[in-house]
Amino acid sequence: VKYAISHNSGTSTLHSCLHAADVGAGDEVIGPIQTGIWFAFVCLHQNAVPVYVDSDPETFNMDPDKVEKKITERTKAIIPTHMHGTPMEMDKIMNLADKYDLIVIEDCAQSFLATIDGKLAGTIGQIASFSFETKKHMTTDQGGMVITDDENLAVKIRKHAGLGYQTLTAKQGMTSLMPSQFQNPDFKRHDSLAYNYRMPEICAAIGLAQLEDLDNKVNRRIKIAKMFDEVLNNVDWLIPQKVSGNVKSTYWSYTIKYNGLKKYGVSWGKFYQNFNENGGDAFYGGLSLNTDETVMVNKPFYGTYIPSDYKLFTNRFNDDNSNYPIARVLQPLLMQFKTGYRDMDKAQKTVQALINTIKEIEKNG
Repeated sequence: VKYAISHNSGTSTLHSCLHAADVGAGDEVIGPIQTGIWFAFVCLHQNAVPVYVDSDPETFNMDPDKVEKKITERTKAIIPTHMHGTPMEMDKIMNLADKYDLIVIEDCAQSFLATIDGKLAGTIGQIASFSFETKKHMTTDQGGMVITDDENLAVKIRKHAGLGYQTLTAKQGMTSLMPSQFQNPDFKRHDSLAYNYRMPEICAAIGLAQLEDLDNKVNRRIKIAKMFDEVLNNVDWLIPQKVSGNVKSTYWSYTIKYNGLKKYGVSWGKFYQNFNENGGDAFYGGLSLNTDETVMVNKPFYGTYIPSDYKLFTNRFNDDNSNYPIARVLQPLLMQFKTGYRDMDKAQKTVQALINTIKEIEKNG
């Protein structure tokens, strides 16, 4: 793409994207119910409302067929999130965006170099957000990047991340200015309300070095995922995330749905314990649904970011997980196995631990 604007995190990137999309007070932004809380937070910081969509039971992503019914006259943007490294069905999202004149912000934090119909994730919507946090495919320790082909959006994003300096352009940061401009007492620096979301230079240097080896890092994750695939080929109670034929997943994690309790009476926690005892490297559960997070239950933002007496907002935030039956059932069953190993021997040890755990459970069951 034409423009890339570095940030200090993958949350500030999403915030800048909403700003660029002119999301403001009373607007609505559509996104998945099962994603990081940063989705809700960046909406609230724009005095906007996060509007959630239930999960697809096979891909574990936001169900694209349930998006349209969430669109209202207040909807400004859709954030399709490519969870676990596997992209969403972007054709359906883009068709809706065209139909209702909406901005599409791809959340690619977990999907570096993933593709949909041969197109790189992040190059399909008008804007895309990447995270360089430590567990991502590549890292700057902390950091993020926004990419876009739209010059107007790029200017808004760069200014939002750079304290609103009026001289910032789509491609140029502060270092492009001559010292004499700053030294002139008549120079007016800022023409827009903004934040300081700039990436430190040392983080950028780390990122450039990481970028040189990104293909290898991604291919190693894919190779490790295929090792997991082979193990689960004939295991009907550990169900991997569906990867459709037209997409390439880059496996930020190897994510499965666990049905061991139903089939063998072995709980999620017992499987976790057995896996670790067999030499496994642990794994992560699925993120809690946004509606279940304490901050969204207690709503301390009423009266600050959201007017507490505004009926429209209040009704929206009376949401709970009963409105998302697929995600509510799916979330406690998810297991996210690590794929970001530098040492393939360690990866093999983890895979062997999974094999041993499956054998134990099936034998005792």
